[in-house]
Amino acid sequence: MGRCIYGGIYDPGNSLSDAHGYRTDVLSALRELDIPVIRYPGGNFVATYHWQDGIGPKERRPARPELAWLGTETNEFGTDEFMHWLSVLSEGKEQRVEPYFCLNFGTGTLDEALAWVEYCNGTRNTHYANLRRANGHPEPYNIKYWALGNEMWGPWQVGQMSASVYASQAAQWAKALRLLDPSLCLILCGETGVSSWDHEVLKECIAFVDMHSIHHYTASNNHVMNATAPLSAERAIETAGALIDIARIEKKIPSSVPKTTICFDEWNVWDPVRAPGEQGAEESYTLSDALAVGVWLNVFVRQSRWVGMANIAQSVNVISPLMTSKDGIMKQTTWWPLLLFSKYMRGWTVGVH
Repeated sequence: MGRCIYGGIYDPGNSLSDAHGYRTDVLSALRELDIPVIRYPGGNFVATYHWQDGIGPKERRPARPELAWLGTETNEFGTDEFMHWLSVLSEGKEQRVEPYFCLNFGTGTLDEALAWVEYCNGTRNTHYANLRRANGHPEPYNIKYWALGNEMWGPWQVGQMSASVYASQAAQWAKALRLLDPSLCLILCGETGVSSWDHEVLKECIAFVDMHSIHHYTASNNHVMNATAPLSAERAIETAGALIDIARIEKKIPSSVPKTTICFDEWNVWDPVRAPGEQGAEESYTLSDALAVGVWLNVFVRQSRWVGMANIAQSVNVISPLMTSKDGIMKQTTWWPLLLFSKYMRGWTVGVH
């Protein structure tokens, strides 16, 4: 979407890029945040993304129409480039930055999803594992986190589904994916955490997934409303947690089975009127927005009983704390609460009442 990858993290030919085309100023900034996990290849984008277009020799990769934001995907930067970029980003860290991949539930197939997992994680003498090796990557990537589609409830989504159709497909995909690789952490496509969609898909899929994804954005030109709007996410998390508990009871999931947690894999301050997605969603953030991000982060800390993962959307240029130009990088106001929380809000949370 927009300039997140092309012109953001990947900008070959720029004087600030390394030999691989990775922007070194972006790498340095993201290392400051000590990010634990990054989602790829996107949100709505993924509904028409076919991973095999983005592997092998770059000169043979097809350019495709990108239907979510009406752009063109050149496929210069694909699975292997992303994983190599993550390895560079992880240099000097005790633990690598974990990849989190989202599967194409719009125009994709189960065979395509299984092939991607095999390509990334396969260790046996099989076709897609050998294809990864032939492409210069002998060791498996060991990608743990896989989302079963993105916002499949949305009318803007290519391949939009009803909750019942999605739940049936997600359960079948989850069973097959686990047969291929039992170590996967599978993430269900939820909505806002407070919808009938959330209730129905959890009820049908609770036994097959590890996390339940919800999305929420906030924004207001009124400072008080802007800074307090993220508190609505707290109620969404609590409600989604209750729906998880209800689904476990209805499906008689024993307490010995680890609970499904919430993956809040899209959140931020974003006004689509002010920064339209079709124009790259390049927000200019204020101090009020920085306070709102601080409230967002406090919500996640308070609700850490339920929140297993939270991913701000996005990393560079697109509703982002980092903005690049051809000459450098700018850290927006929303960068600073992220940095402070990364440095000082690690460890255990203790409820004080």
